[in-house]
Amino acid sequence: MALTQFTAGATGTWQIDRILAVTGSTLALAERLEVSALPRTARPDAVWILSGATSYKRYTERAEQAALDAVQPALGRSDARCASLIPITKTARWWDLPQDERRAVFEETSHHIAIGLEYLPAIARQLYHSRDLGEPFDFLTWFEYAPRDAPAFEELLARLRTSREWDYVEREVDIRLRR
Repeated sequence: MALTQFTAGATGTWQIDRILAVTGSTLALAERLEVSALPRTARPDAVWILSGATSYKRYTERAEQAALDAVQPALGRSDARCASLIPITKTARWWDLPQDERRAVFEETSHHIAIGLEYLPAIARQLYHSRDLGEPFDFLTWFEYAPRDAPAFEELLARLRTSREWDYVEREVDIRLRR
């Protein structure tokens, strides 16, 4: 398990182009974002800090993971100058569902993994779990892509946001970045 910190402030590798509340409340505006391994000391210019951990695959079956591994690009590609950080909080109703029912909504009904596979390798992504860390969001999803793939990224988000899974999202912030 690797811990990662997203620090918004006056300095950072990524320039923040916009912070948009999709559902629920937003985050404070900031100029830049730094992504770093934890633990880090808080910077004096920090406007907000979000943390998450990579973890075991909760809703992915073996065949799906093999398909993802076959085409998932690494983060940090030189041509991937666009990024998006999307923090999400699910409803209590979601967390009250047993694991198998959440899996059914996630993939069998909403086709989350299947949809994501259609956009690989153009759009690299990493999911960070935050719920068990006491963070304000349950998940932090980090995407990186080349500017030419921005329309595909918008299409990916539109498809996911119209799925049944998004009925269980109570807070979502869309943060767009570039370097």
